[in-house]
Amino acid sequence: MLSITVGMEITHLGSGSRGNSTLLKSGSTRVLVDCGFSLRQMEIRLGLVGVEPTSIDGILVTHHHADHSRSAMRAAKLWDASLHANLGTASRMGWEPISECRTFGDLERISISDDLSLLPIPVPHEDADNVAVIATNGDGRRAGIVTDLGEPTVELKRHLSGCSHVSVEANYDIQRLMGGPYPESLKRRISSRGGHLSNSQTAEMLAEILHPGLDSIVLCHLSEKNNAPHLAESEVLLHIGDRYSGDLSISKQDGPEFSHWLGQVEPEGGVRRLSVP
Repeated sequence: MLSITVGMEITHLGSGSRGNSTLLKSGSTRVLVDCGFSLRQMEIRLGLVGVEPTSIDGILVTHHHADHSRSAMRAAKLWDASLHANLGTASRMGWEPISECRTFGDLERISISDDLSLLPIPVPHEDADNVAVIATNGDGRRAGIVTDLGEPTVELKRHLSGCSHVSVEANYDIQRLMGGPYPESLKRRISSRGGHLSNSQTAEMLAEILHPGLDSIVLCHLSEKNNAPHLAESEVLLHIGDRYSGDLSISKQDGPEFSHWLGQVEPEGGVRRLSVP
């Protein structure tokens, strides 16, 4: 019998303080991790990658902050997609469990279809019940989506260690943050355990979880004021460049710019740069 490879496609529709959303596709299943742009922007960005909004099967919101949740409820209702969040996030958003939102617990696998399931991993973030997401397709390939945390936990690193793809925030350069115009209280909050990952923290974590099966890395949620793509990339390469031969990309606020494939034969080693206006 001929074996059919399902594969998984990961596309960042945009990532940053003004909005975040990641599209996961496996077989006929389409899921959004976060829906942090306006409804119009979500539909425009999906259209740029040839996805009909009404084909979205599910939306998982990692936490209640607006740049991750802004249009999730409206989109779920309009597109007839299931909406998923933990109880803390649902409560903050005013979403009714069962009738409006399917709630999940930490480390409770969410089966969207036979082609795709999601595992929420709790991570520390300021005044939010935030989760990272490990997506697993029908072939057992895994992708990790991790933003908005001030410190990588042991549990998170354990789950990321088996992923073929990792999208992780590299929010700030420590020198730019500390030497910048933000008030000291905000600097402390950003750099705290409940804040965001710095370039060096992200690089150190990637060096720790690196394994031969990690094919692609996307650095995301870069601060427009406290970071720059070349700073994040160079810090990561300093830590893993001699051991890593996969693709390293930067997801910016104005996406989508590229897609990654796992388990499919695609040009350029599983990454395609999108040509969009």
